[in-house]
Amino acid sequence: MKSLRAQLIFFWVLLFGMCIALAVVMLTLYRSSAGAQVAAGRGATEQSCRAIAARYAKSTAAPAPVQPQVDLLQVLLQLVLIETPHVEGGVWQGAGGHLAYAYPTYEGSGVKRDVPAAEQPLIVEMAQLAARTQQPQTDVVRGSREALIVSACPLAAPGHDLAAWTMTRTNGGALAAQGSLRAGLGVLLLLVLASGLWLGFILLRGLRHVQRLENRLAEADADGSAMPELPRTGVRELDRIVDGFNRYRLRFEEAQAHLRTAAQQRGRDQRLAALGRMTGGIAHEIRNPIATMRLRAENALAADPERQGAALQVIVGQIDRLDGLVRSLLALVQPLTLAPVDVVLHHWLEERISAVASKADAAGVQVTLQHDMPASASFDPVHLARAVDNLLDNAVRHAPRGGHVVLSASLREARTLAIRVDDDGPGVPAPLRASLFEPFATGRADGTGLGLALAREVALAHGGELHHVPLTPGTRFELELPWRIS
Repeated sequence: MKSLRAQLIFFWVLLFGMCIALAVVMLTLYRSSAGAQVAAGRGATEQSCRAIAARYAKSTAAPAPVQPQVDLLQVLLQLVLIETPHVEGGVWQGAGGHLAYAYPTYEGSGVKRDVPAAEQPLIVEMAQLAARTQQPQTDVVRGSREALIVSACPLAAPGHDLAAWTMTRTNGGALAAQGSLRAGLGVLLLLVLASGLWLGFILLRGLRHVQRLENRLAEADADGSAMPELPRTGVRELDRIVDGFNRYRLRFEEAQAHLRTAAQQRGRDQRLAALGRMTGGIAHEIRNPIATMRLRAENALAADPERQGAALQVIVGQIDRLDGLVRSLLALVQPLTLAPVDVVLHHWLEERISAVASKADAAGVQVTLQHDMPASASFDPVHLARAVDNLLDNAVRHAPRGGHVVLSASLREARTLAIRVDDDGPGVPAPLRASLFEPFATGRADGTGLGLALAREVALAHGGELHHVPLTPGTRFELELPWRIS
């Protein structure tokens, strides 16, 4: 059970179950204790009453006298009740009322000889009922502090109006505790309800705060903000987490800023490091067109005037080549200043395909766009267009006639935008892969080797990278960029 909500709900239900079980146990113990005392008292009174009736029957000759002997009755009561503690009894007759009474185990200071006045109506009622029905009778009267138990047994008499009775009271402790038990159960119930309500309140409030934080993170994620600032909740434990998260956010943003600065510095360092390597390449790339133009110009001066036009066309072509070389060098050497905006990705990629469509048609290569991509992204559309155009131009140049070039984009789980250009050409030669993104590294005789270097500089300026992935057959160049550029 890993959910905090499930654990709290389980604890809440368990608390209620334990309190209910405790209440049931307390009530059961109370009832069993009080019931046992009443049952014991009832058994004592009934047994004593039957014993009085049995001894009276043995001591009286048949037929039974109309008027029993009081002394005999008194002796019988003493003999029987002396063996039963806390039980008192007597003999009642319809014509004479109470004939005898005894309480030999009375714990008072003297000898108790009078029938209890408060219980006389119940005693008379039970004696009359026993004499009339000639059957033993028992009644239990429960009070707030004790239970009164009265038993009556018929005695042999001509008028059927003679009965013996016995009476006892249960220990008042259990019955006296009834009010306290009820009060205790009431307090227990109130505590259970209060604790359950309080626990539910804490649970709902905590879950509400957690839901608010979760919504804030979800909103920030939808807006493209990687690390939002979380509001305080007022709950000390949650605020510790919130404060820790906010402090981490500040450190994360500082680290991001340092990372961007380091990436920019890395790009500048790479450009400076490559500057030395570029010097030889630049000299070679400039020397060849100059030598060609010098040769053509000298030949034109020595040749007929009608042949000078062709020489001038060659010279103009070499000048265009030098101009393109200088433009590429300036773009590669000068630092890039990005202006990121939200771009509708599908339309922007369609423009890239349109830009290379004429060259692809001339080369007999089909260029397609894969439609599995996010709706929009944030980057510099001008600089990134130059990078993607260079990648598409290389793919079209290396794809065979009748081949295919695929342009696609996808959003990865790490919030990274990946733009891929695939072709089914022969691939990059193994000796060239180590220096593939360096200036003037090219496998074509007519290439300058600046296109991939410029595309990689654009990726680095965005905080991303350009990768080469060999395919079978073909080549993939993949631009990895942050989905949102701040």
